[in-house]
Amino acid sequence: MTASAEIEKLTLTETIDLRNKYVSKSCELFYKKNPLKIVRGRGQYLYDHEGREYLDCINNVSHVGHCHPDVVNAGVEQMHQLNTNSRFLHDNLVVCAEKIVSKMPESLSVCFFVNSGSEANDLALRLARQHTGNTDIVTLDHAYHGHLISLIDISPYKFNLPGAPKKPDHVHVAPVPDVYRGKLRTDDYPEEDMGKLYALEVKRIIDENVIGQRGQKVCAYIAESLQSCGGQIILPHNYLRDVYKYVREAGGLCIADEVQVGFGRSGTHYWAFELDGSDIVPDIVTIGKPMGNGHPIAAVITTEAVARSFEATGIQYFNTYGGNPVSCAIANAVIDVLDKEKMMDNAKNVGEYLLSELKNMQNKFPDVIGDVRGVGFFVGIELIKNPKSKTPATEETREVVNRMKDEEGILVSCDGPDVNVIKLKPPMVFDKGNADKLLKALKKMISDIRTQRYQLL
Repeated sequence: MTASAEIEKLTLTETIDLRNKYVSKSCELFYKKNPLKIVRGRGQYLYDHEGREYLDCINNVSHVGHCHPDVVNAGVEQMHQLNTNSRFLHDNLVVCAEKIVSKMPESLSVCFFVNSGSEANDLALRLARQHTGNTDIVTLDHAYHGHLISLIDISPYKFNLPGAPKKPDHVHVAPVPDVYRGKLRTDDYPEEDMGKLYALEVKRIIDENVIGQRGQKVCAYIAESLQSCGGQIILPHNYLRDVYKYVREAGGLCIADEVQVGFGRSGTHYWAFELDGSDIVPDIVTIGKPMGNGHPIAAVITTEAVARSFEATGIQYFNTYGGNPVSCAIANAVIDVLDKEKMMDNAKNVGEYLLSELKNMQNKFPDVIGDVRGVGFFVGIELIKNPKSKTPATEETREVVNRMKDEEGILVSCDGPDVNVIKLKPPMVFDKGNADKLLKALKKMISDIRTQRYQLL
């Protein structure tokens, strides 16, 4: 009997029992209630052990669709030939670097290959510290940049949890530019001023905390170009433009974390930092998750000046598997598929339709849907209990997530500081029919919430 056949003989209960016995309880599943045992995927669909189909609206990792044949074949063919240490020359690595750089602004021209987004962000911090000679980091509230110690230190999403390690003194937290629920809101200020006002919050932190209290200069400012864990936040106009200026004036570098939102997810630009203008160019970009369509590969892209500073230490950068032939073959196939199948156009067209219909739904249910925001296939739907107070509908949001799975066969997730934002980050092959199915199911759930509330009155 083959190993795969033996595995397939496990019942759902046996799988759960083995996981509970041998896997840490801190390794959480997507769904605690009625957990899913997924055994197969294709395109924008996942299938459980009983063959039930689920529409996947959350797997931004399987960027070009689960098990895309071109990506699978690229990996299999290379595995048949060779997989080895990346310290040997191999064409796949240099071709992959060339493909990535060709998608970047001209100044971003040097690549480091790693295995994960966490490794990429950790290396970005090392590069920034070496280049600037500084240590102070400015991060955004609710941000998450990875699971290494260096990244938990700059991730309020983690260090603000009970029992988490204390924030280091060299880390400074700026308000997330959430114009709906954040420190500064469009309820109080003109929408066109929001980016400028939130950027001034970063400048204030630099002037008062970094320079004033600590007598230091800035090492780096790091932010996701679209913040995911913070509740699908779209950065307001001029925010990055002004922040990058203030950070550089204080001696720091600007790091764009594109680990979740890169590779065309916005529908209009390959990288989300470009959304507000081609003049917004970070010093370091980190990429990961979608790069390998589920295979572990990530990268850091930076300028020649930053790379030279790192090289000057004499400490060679060595990553055994980062950029290995198989991983790079897969990443090359992902980029080729994105271009060949015009998936950015699909994200733009279907994303615009989805966002428009969700906003129409918000207009019909303003007492349940407080805000709808997004670009391309990066969308957030914020549920509330009261439109005036904006009280988060946390429990109702979790109920929607579970009901969508159990009743409709649709996988969505929720996040944000109050866990009341439904997150949509589907594979790039998500189509208009999928959008209509999602919209129909969501409208039913929202209508049920309203009905239940009135019954309680």
